[in-house]
Amino acid sequence: MPVLASTPVDRMNGPYPRRWWALLVLCLSLLIVVMANTSLIVAAPDMTRDLGLDSSQLQWVIDGYTVPYAALMLLLGAVGDRYSRRGGLLAGLAVFAGGAVLGAAAHSAGAVIAARAVMGVGAATIMPATLSLLVATFPRVERARAITAWTATSGLAVAVGPLVAGWLLEDHAWGATFLINIPIAAVALVAALFLVPPSRAERQGRLDLVGGVLSIATVGSLVYAIIEGPHFGWGAGPVTAAAVAGTGLVAFVLWELRHPQPLVNVRMFRLRAFSGSMLAVLMFFLGTFGALYYATQHLQFVLGYAPLATGVRLLPLAGAVFAGAALTGVATPRLGMKPMVVAGMAIGTAGVLLLTRIDAGSTYADFLAPFLLLGFAIGLSVAPCTDTIMGLFPESELGVGGGLNDTALELGGSLGIAVLGSILATSYRHNLTAAAGDHLPPAALHLAQDSVGGALAVAQRVAADPAGGPQAAAQLVAAAHRSFADAVAHTSLIGGIVMAAGAVLVLLILPGRGDGRRPQAWLDSEPVAEEVPAGSV
Repeated sequence: MPVLASTPVDRMNGPYPRRWWALLVLCLSLLIVVMANTSLIVAAPDMTRDLGLDSSQLQWVIDGYTVPYAALMLLLGAVGDRYSRRGGLLAGLAVFAGGAVLGAAAHSAGAVIAARAVMGVGAATIMPATLSLLVATFPRVERARAITAWTATSGLAVAVGPLVAGWLLEDHAWGATFLINIPIAAVALVAALFLVPPSRAERQGRLDLVGGVLSIATVGSLVYAIIEGPHFGWGAGPVTAAAVAGTGLVAFVLWELRHPQPLVNVRMFRLRAFSGSMLAVLMFFLGTFGALYYATQHLQFVLGYAPLATGVRLLPLAGAVFAGAALTGVATPRLGMKPMVVAGMAIGTAGVLLLTRIDAGSTYADFLAPFLLLGFAIGLSVAPCTDTIMGLFPESELGVGGGLNDTALELGGSLGIAVLGSILATSYRHNLTAAAGDHLPPAALHLAQDSVGGALAVAQRVAADPAGGPQAAAQLVAAAHRSFADAVAHTSLIGGIVMAAGAVLVLLILPGRGDGRRPQAWLDSEPVAEEVPAGSV
């Protein structure tokens, strides 16, 4: 066997011998893509202080990564199918590392947001490439296990990101959280040349660029509206973006239905296994990412944990992800995917609803059970959904399949953070105004209402002011903590209800075992189908 992996997968006589090593490279690449978001959660306070970020700038430091990441995945997945999936992975890793270099050297909010956008472009290339290469490299009988490992890596990154960032921030500035990505990306890039075999679709045809542009406009505008509207008000920008997203979606569907070689065969959404799995991924990450977003803030700002301590306390979530992944690997082939997915969504809903018990006297112990349930739910249900989605795509469209799966994941996470984050902020603002509005001047009240971190900053000023003093500062801190804890409980109730509704919809949409239908002619206007077990695709 040659040292470099140069033989394409479709030219091999049997399974690729080094496929499990290749999976390790793909999971490493996935790890840094997810860590780029989760590590920023604990680095945000240091960045805010150092760069003087306001709430809008901080939001776009986070979401400058999300918009290109979500908007470009579908088209870049199709480009990888046509030209080279491994080439897409290598290019994405190089762009991602370049963005990390820019981020570490940035000294202004605009520069950091631009660097994060560059990293988002790299991530949009990496993410669908990892999934399409996995499916192309592994034989059908091993694919479910490989996808389970891929999913578990994503869950691991949720906990490892804050842990690594917290460790770095103990002795380094926030720029180190960007720099850590560079050696990991370099190792993954070199290892891919030796361990990941080339792969691309056999079918040659013109790339559907119009469909690609419409998908970018639709998803990008939708994500922008989701981010900007709930947080900063439905002004002209978010409303226009929402209108563009709606118009773009209609135009995209009409174009794809008429195109002889569409970017996406939109008729696939008639398949209950496909539409149910896509909905499950979106709804699941809406609830879990939103809950983790504000639970992590509570650990830092209310319970006072340092970044490293916060990361350590998220580790049980990672362990629970692996436990759920181990169980689903054994149970899904026997029970089918529908029971596992619905059970996972129900467990995740229970985890979010447990956060309604949070109050001003809560400790980390009150967060442990929700973290365990959310992690277990991720491991239990996401892998069967991803395996089902990818199993419904032909070999020539694996990158598109990966792009759709990952777009649903990212849209769900963006919705969760934006919508639940907006509910949290509104509830916190109302609670704090009722508790401390009569005791603060308007300017100080406005800053304290912006976030719990802002309230703590105001309390420091009050403590140093002779007109205030330590006692008044302590009262403001207590009011902010109580207001945020009550906001967490209120938001968790709404998030739990949304997840429960999603679980019911998925239960109704997903077919039972043996009821899934898979198209025979992917480009025909008439959807011809054959019976396949829903739990085995």
